[in-house]
Amino acid sequence: MYFMVLLIVDDLNICPRVLDAWDAAKVPGITILESTGMGRLRQGSIRDDIPMMPSLSDLFRSREHRHRTIFSVVEGEEMVDRLIKITQEILGDLNKPDTGVLFVLPVSRVVGLHGAKERAQRGKNSS
Repeated sequence: MYFMVLLIVDDLNICPRVLDAWDAAKVPGITILESTGMGRLRQGSIRDDIPMMPSLSDLFRSREHRHRTIFSVVEGEEMVDRLIKITQEILGDLNKPDTGVLFVLPVSRVVGLHGAKERAQRGKNSS
């Protein structure tokens, strides 16, 4: 059976370590997206004190809260368990605040996954 593993990483500086670990675990077709959670926006990124015609200094005072969302489709629960383990070795206990969120969804069909594995292997061989 196939599963989609999605991980939202809070600390952008740790994200490369997670990607390296997933790659070393031979995860095919890892996709990375820049993302922001609604709760983070409400905590401070949406400002009502910026003037209608803001200056650059007004804009730079606004701190953005960004995450990275990493996902891939993997085969078998053994791979899912391995990804959870190596992810928590890097990020720490995901049940603690400001670490990240990982969730797994069953996938009923996969088309093209083997092509992703081949593309990933070609990319490694060319570097």
